[in-house]
Amino acid sequence: MTSAPDPQTLVLVGPMGAGKTSVGRRVARRLGVAFIDTDKRVVAAHGPIPTIFEAHGEEHFRALEREAVATALHDGGVISLGGGAVTDAGTRELLRDHAVVYLLVTPEAVAERILGTGRPLLAGDDPVARWTEIFEQRRNLYDEVATVTFDTSRRPMQRIAEEIVTWRREQR
Repeated sequence: MTSAPDPQTLVLVGPMGAGKTSVGRRVARRLGVAFIDTDKRVVAAHGPIPTIFEAHGEEHFRALEREAVATALHDGGVISLGGGAVTDAGTRELLRDHAVVYLLVTPEAVAERILGTGRPLLAGDDPVARWTEIFEQRRNLYDEVATVTFDTSRRPMQRIAEEIVTWRREQR
């Protein structure tokens, strides 16, 4: 017998630079629940993500990530997923019965956020073009798992967090 999802649990998905961590911390504080970053949990348990990719491949990393998501959902709180977590069918299935907030951001707005951040997937001459390519590959998957979407492109993160908290409280 499985129990109903915790009404306080909320999952944030979206591309790199959308503000999942920044917004997520604020939302968790306002709701009075824990903030969980699944990428940080994977790193704490298994080492740096680029090293995992290099040594074991993406499939292995996605399995570790799926375990981290399952544990986070069990623990409850505001949960921020890595940008590529939705590419794993098992992870998408885990999200099915939970409130999932998709943080959307335009390439123009994300450019200011990602330049000089040293994100391995964006290495090369044109990080914004690479970001756009990755986003286009994942866009439908974000839409698939999303309960609601908020655009973080040109508004203060604090305001977005407040809107998410208001939305979440109205869902109960």
